[in-house]
Amino acid sequence: MLLQLVRARRRQVLLDINTQRDFLLASGTACIRNHRRVLAHIRRMMAWARTHEIPVISMCDVHSDDPTRAAFHLNGGHQKVGYTLLGNHLSFAADNNTDLPREMLRQYKQVILPNRCHDPFDEPRIDRLLSEIRVGEFIVIGTSVEESVAATVLGLLQRHKPVTVVTDAVGSHDSHEGKMALRKMEAKGANMTETKRIAGTSHLKQVGACPCDSCQRLLVKSSENSNSLHNN
Repeated sequence: MLLQLVRARRRQVLLDINTQRDFLLASGTACIRNHRRVLAHIRRMMAWARTHEIPVISMCDVHSDDPTRAAFHLNGGHQKVGYTLLGNHLSFAADNNTDLPREMLRQYKQVILPNRCHDPFDEPRIDRLLSEIRVGEFIVIGTSVEESVAATVLGLLQRHKPVTVVTDAVGSHDSHEGKMALRKMEAKGANMTETKRIAGTSHLKQVGACPCDSCQRLLVKSSENSNSLHNN
């Protein structure tokens, strides 16, 4: 059992699913539809985890068998969006091993696990960690709702794990499928919340990760509105 990973039952763990450039930046090969909104909230959730010393378990898509999408490769987390990668992290290779260091969540602030499957529980190391670790609450962010997020949340619920999905910090490629997936997760017992209920509000206006024209126009508009209110 992985009870040796932590000496005491952890109250919360942030579960960060596929917060990678290919999914979250407009220049990525499989960018989600609502990337700007989701990026802002993912940034806020990661800041919250850092501030409150919440351990982060990150899963990264390192391969896709979908011919409409490119293959993804991870080496130490370098394809993650910058602020989703903590300095003190531990990365694993994409293999079929189940080895996990003792008390790794006491030694590292973030553990990065490669995922070669649509269902992360088909990965032996991910299955072992998420099935055996004792957690008071998994808080889920990332992409995409209709694929990896749904598979992860439903798998955790089947294993009787408490799960909270941060609905404005998860993104989808298809908005209809994403909404359906959220409803299914909620029906199966997942809690639904928003970033502000966990991390509070933020005055940050710039996500600082996506240089696409749409995001930059919205940023300029947001800054102009803010200056106008301040001057009035």
